[in-house]
Parts: sequence; C-alpha cells; structure tokens
Amino acid sequence: MKPTNKEKLALNPESEKPRNHILCIDITNFSNTAQFLLCTVAVFLFFLLYGYVQELIFTIDGFQPYGWFLTLVQFGFYTIFGYVETKCRGISSRRIPISTYFLLAILTLGTMGFSNASLGYLNFPTQIIFKCCKLIPVLVGGILIQGKRYGPLDFLAAVLMCVGLTLFTLADSQVQPNFNTKGITMISMALLCDAVIGNVQEKSMKNYGATNAEVVLYSYAIGFMYLFVIMLVDGGLTDGIEFFSKNPKKTYGYAFIFSVTGYLGIQIVLTLVRSAGALATVTVTTCRKAVTIIISFMFFSKPFTFQ
Repeated sequence: MKPTNKEKLALNPESEKPRNHILCIDITNFSNTAQFLLCTVAVFLFFLLYGYVQELIFTIDGFQPYGWFLTLVQFGFYTIFGYVETKCRGISSRRIPISTYFLLAILTLGTMGFSNASLGYLNFPTQIIFKCCKLIPVLVGGILIQGKRYGPLDFLAAVLMCVGLTLFTLADSQVQPNFNTKGITMISMALLCDAVIGNVQEKSMKNYGATNAEVVLYSYAIGFMYLFVIMLVDGGLTDGIEFFSKNPKKTYGYAFIFSVTGYLGIQIVLTLVRSAGALATVTVTTCRKAVTIIISFMFFSKPFTFQ
C-alpha cells in the first residue's frame, strides 16, 4: 500500500520538509533569530502597504456596501497568484487533506471578509482597536488546538500589549466615535476566525510539510467558491460587478495592488508561522497595526488628540 504524505514525512522528515523562503530568497539555513527578524521586516513592509491601500479603497464614494465583493475579487487574485506560483515551483501534489482546507477556507473567508466589510461601518483606527486584542484568543487557541503550554509571562505580555495598543488607538474613538453595532459584530467575527486560523495553519503545515503556495492556493480557491455561491444567491455579485464597472481603473486597480501586497504579505506570515509559531506571528502583526495607525493619521485626514 502506498504510504501517505504524513507517513512519508515521518519516515524522512528532512526530504519532505519545505524550505523557508522570503520571496525568492532561501533563508532555511539562517539562524532562527535571523529568520524571525527578516520575516518581521518583510511583514511590516507588505502589510503597511496593504493597510494603506485598504483604507484608500474605502475612500471611494459609495464603496461602503461592497466590502464582501472586494473580498471576492481579492480571493480571485490570490487564487490566480497561488496557481501561477505552484506551477512555477513545480508543486503538483497536495499534502494537506482537502477536509482541512475546507475548514481553512471558511476561517480565511471569515477573517478577511468580515474585516473588509467592517470598514464600511467602522473607521480604520476603531477597527484596529478590536484587532489588537487578537493575541489573547490566539494564546487560548494554541492551548486548545495544539496542546501548547504558555507561562504566566506569555499571558502577561499578551494582555499588556493588547491594553497598550488599545489605549493608543482609543483616542481616535473619543474625537471621532464610530462604534457601529453592525461593524463591531463583523470585526468580532473576523477576530474569532483570526484567532483560530493561525493555529490550524501551524498544526497542518508542521504535520504534513505543506508549502506556503499550496496553503494559499487551496485556502483561497475554496474560499472564493464559497463566497461566489453566497453572493450569487443573495444578489451581491451583480451589484458589486455593476459598481466596480462604473470606475474600473480605481476599483479593480486598487483591488489589484491590495491583492498583490496582501498575497506577498501572507507568504511571509506563513513562513513566520512555520518557523516561529502562531503566537510569535500574531505578536509581530499586532505590532504592525500600531504603525498602521500612524500611517492612517498621516495620509487620511481625521481628528486627533494627544490625550
């Protein structure tokens, strides 16, 4: 009987274990510290651009109701990018079971879809207030999903970081309140999915030795199909196409840049998850959010207070 991918990985882990890359640079032989620092810099670079373009898109007049269609377009681009990358890298076989990808696709759709849609109802800094609290659910998820053990200092650091970043962004809500109930519900759902997905990705990639390109391709391709069917049924698909066609250079143009920066950022995040774990990865992405807030105030006019 032909051995499964997991059995082959257990018998010969070195040959099956994928190498860590930042774009086309192989960093597998670098020290753990060097890999962490390089991934951190790359995460900041790509996701700061991603956050800027995300907020820029929602400055388009009338864009508020089309966050889910933006997610559909984004997932479509990610699927194309992932397919091209797997072909260029010669990746032909799937390692992670399709049932796991069905779960990852739902979590990915929830994370990105609710996050994009919430910006139609919350201002950008208010959204970040909620996303800064992701560390604590990720800690709990690591314990429940992966059986990890964290010390008191890990929990203390997570709480202090969440509180500090929340206080940092809370000033915006005091001078420009925008706590829309629908928006809060959406970002809370995104937060819940986000807390689970990192641990599921880490566990799956370690167990099956899957490449970043495979994880991205299957997660977003299946997520695209989920969302396409949902939007086709509720009529959101035709409404979104009609709105985007009115100003295709701005809508599809911004969406393309948004997707490119996001795709490259996700590749780095998955490398960081593989090498440093879900908790360390979320710590880095949470720190990045503080810088995103600064950029938001620099490039998009809004009230500000030094209190």
